[in-house]
Amino acid sequence: MSKHIAILGSTGSIGTQTLEVVEANPEEFVVDVLTANNQVELLIEQAKKFKPDVVVIAKEEKYPQLVEALKDEPIKVYAGHEAIAQVVQMGAIDVVVTAMVGYSGLLPTINAIKARKNIALANKETLVVAGDIIQKLALEYGVSIYPVDSEHSAIFQCLLGEFDNPIEKIYLTASGGPFRGKDKKFLENVTAKQALKHPNWDMGAKITIDSASMMNKGFEAIEAKWLFDLRPDQVDVIVHHQSIVHSIVQFQDGSMKAQMGLPDMKLPIQFALTYPKRLKTDFPRFNFLDYPELNFAPADSENFKNLTLAYEAMNKGGNLPCVINAANEIVVDAFLKDQVGFLQMSDIIEEVMNKVSFIQKPSYEDYVLSDSEARRLAEAML
Repeated sequence: MSKHIAILGSTGSIGTQTLEVVEANPEEFVVDVLTANNQVELLIEQAKKFKPDVVVIAKEEKYPQLVEALKDEPIKVYAGHEAIAQVVQMGAIDVVVTAMVGYSGLLPTINAIKARKNIALANKETLVVAGDIIQKLALEYGVSIYPVDSEHSAIFQCLLGEFDNPIEKIYLTASGGPFRGKDKKFLENVTAKQALKHPNWDMGAKITIDSASMMNKGFEAIEAKWLFDLRPDQVDVIVHHQSIVHSIVQFQDGSMKAQMGLPDMKLPIQFALTYPKRLKTDFPRFNFLDYPELNFAPADSENFKNLTLAYEAMNKGGNLPCVINAANEIVVDAFLKDQVGFLQMSDIIEEVMNKVSFIQKPSYEDYVLSDSEARRLAEAML
């Protein structure tokens, strides 16, 4: 039977690639819900092509345009973040693909879990901000969370058949981004245009900047802690600039498993949607003879301070990962607008981490307040 899916953030990089997977496997999937933040033209195009039951645009000022464009289609049209958080509870949905960017994905994910919908998780910030709440809810409601990030999908795939065997350590691989090997003197003057040129992956603007600053890898470490029930010292980051080995699991006997392949997000997206099945694809195949050498190096946390800050947040726990995420969203947006320097982003994040009230065991309401406080402080520092 076909799986009914909702795609939150259908106009972004993960969302559009998810729809490519759907289009390639029409007998496997039915699209019930599409949502977007701002790109109303693309959302209209997607809605007319995939004929979902519901579409939602977060920016309410775009609602009239969406309604007018879809007036002849049998599609319900809504607007606003609250509507996104509500439509994920629709009865027919089997899987919710959470591909929204940043903190905005938290409440829809919580609501989807409470409605007993399985989650294909591409919004790492959900676990960064409130991993404890998400994991408790998933257990309470019997919901599976399937990772979409290539690194976490790799760990998940390496663990198949190994769930009773304790993990000694995992290694998340990082490409190093566009500034691999650069020092602080170089990084002082880099521009958003330079930072947006990722060497291996085609991603949205925010995650591409996070990759350049290594914050993305720090967030992935926090995400891995929650997804695989690990201690911070069991999560390591290594630089692997070819992006062929997507991550590695080391077991207590010393044996290691790696998941490999050419960099293509459609593979982990498809696996998250079809697990435990692997569907045949026409994706390009990796050839060892094209890569006579695969290189690995330690992560550079001295020149890329964000990685250190993320580990500090993970080790201390509480509301600190929520705080670092909020501050990072503010400074990345400012960097994209040329309002702050590349290295200054880390300085502001660190200062916000030191100033926001620390809460060891936060509730959901505490996370909401911590997010707001961190954003206000970061904006004031800008």
